[in-house]
Amino acid sequence: MKPLAEKPSPPKRPEFERAAAAPANFGDAARPLSFWERLWNNGAFRKTVILLVLILAWEGYGRYMAAHGNVLSFPTFTATVQALYSGILSGVIPQRLFVTLQVLVIGYAIGIFLAAVVTTIAVSTRIGTDFLSIMTAMFNPLPAIALLPVALLWFGLGTPSLVFVIVNSVLWAVSLNAHTGFLAVSETLRMAGQTFGLRGLRYVLQILIPAAFPAILAGLKIGWAFAWRTLIAAELVFGVSSGRGGLGWFIFENRNMLDTASVFAGLLTVMAVGLFVEGIIFRGIEKRTVRRWGMQRG
Repeated sequence: MKPLAEKPSPPKRPEFERAAAAPANFGDAARPLSFWERLWNNGAFRKTVILLVLILAWEGYGRYMAAHGNVLSFPTFTATVQALYSGILSGVIPQRLFVTLQVLVIGYAIGIFLAAVVTTIAVSTRIGTDFLSIMTAMFNPLPAIALLPVALLWFGLGTPSLVFVIVNSVLWAVSLNAHTGFLAVSETLRMAGQTFGLRGLRYVLQILIPAAFPAILAGLKIGWAFAWRTLIAAELVFGVSSGRGGLGWFIFENRNMLDTASVFAGLLTVMAVGLFVEGIIFRGIEKRTVRRWGMQRG
């Protein structure tokens, strides 16, 4: 027998010691922000700056038009605020605003309820999905104010006609967004809920609705915007004849009297309500839901 060949020994590497290098001076890695940097990182401050710039541009253009003898077409911001203050002090604007918000809440609530019913049927049955697809394709692109002549024929002048056009503006936008959100819920999340024994209403409330809530909330915001502008437009059309005028009626009346500052005061009230609902109500809902759940970036 041939002797076994000896295995070659692994190579020996020379040993050496390396002196530690002096630590590099990178400066302060956690430098505190300056006052202006912290201020600029505040979203409310940035929005305030934007509003101030718009106000200054408004005031400057209004003064420019007044200097050229055209006072009626574009009032200054100062004149608009004075007209707004007078309208609030006299109680006219609060009373008109209350009437408008009352009709809005009724129509918006009915629209959300019907959207919940339609969406439930759509996610439960195929015929419901087909129905929602056809109806949203027909009515969602249709301006709700275009249905106002039909509403006048069916319900006459008054609140029912306004509620009808508001419901149409809310229903399809909310239904479409909610249905899209439910369809986007992942199968993994659905199976996880079923694994924990969630069935029926608990499965919908604890799994489907939280997962689809970003889309549902987006639909609610879109539906609110559609309802608000549709209501103001509808009041502009026949608010004078309805017997109970809102902000649209206020704008219409002052337009007939050529009181442009009061017209802009009414428009400013409409925008202020929009800023309040968007910046306070919906932003508060977002902070307590989708942002708290990590589903939306701040």
